[in-house]
Amino acid sequence: MKLLQWSVIALVLASGSVCSADEPEWKSLFDGKTLEGWVQKNGTAKYTVEDGAVVGRTNEGSPNSFMCTTQNYGNFELTFEVKVDNELNSGVQIRSQTKDGPEGRVNGPQVEIESGPAEAGYVYGEATGRGWLTLEAHLKPHDFFKNNEWNEFRVLAEGARIRTWINGHPIEDLTDEPIYETHPSGFIGLQVHGIKAGTGPYEVRWRNIRIRELK
Repeated sequence: MKLLQWSVIALVLASGSVCSADEPEWKSLFDGKTLEGWVQKNGTAKYTVEDGAVVGRTNEGSPNSFMCTTQNYGNFELTFEVKVDNELNSGVQIRSQTKDGPEGRVNGPQVEIESGPAEAGYVYGEATGRGWLTLEAHLKPHDFFKNNEWNEFRVLAEGARIRTWINGHPIEDLTDEPIYETHPSGFIGLQVHGIKAGTGPYEVRWRNIRIRELK
């Protein structure tokens, strides 16, 4: 083999970019241009695609709204970038479902999105009747979420264990058997939270939404 070829192989090995044939592949959930593969559930917030991002805008008087994948996911690694107005609370649903049919209330684990210092990255039980799934002792406000900037989230869901990171900082390490029993798999949902009368409009943006399914 030529010296140049050996040099290229050595460089790849050093960078750690060699992937096993068994390693799951990354899949883009958002093509940057359309909302193909997504469907809105609940609420009347407006979702559009602008500058390579999904933009969710509040609509006064609307309950929580969700733009949801048409495919369900169980065990996975999910990454995305998000930017949100300081006044707006938002989140990303994982392993979520609807009650009483496809048009019913969205429910399931939600990874919190909120300007800080706050509880961004912790896990809430949207419409589950449980409130925060994150243990109260672990629910501590932090400033790893950068206000008015893009933030990178990573979510790892493996069985009953859900872990999250924001901008590389570990936030949540939750093991919750009861929620896994009721929500072992489900859709991914981008939430636009309802707002108080006389406030808004506010917006939240997502981009580079990727997932890889795990065995």
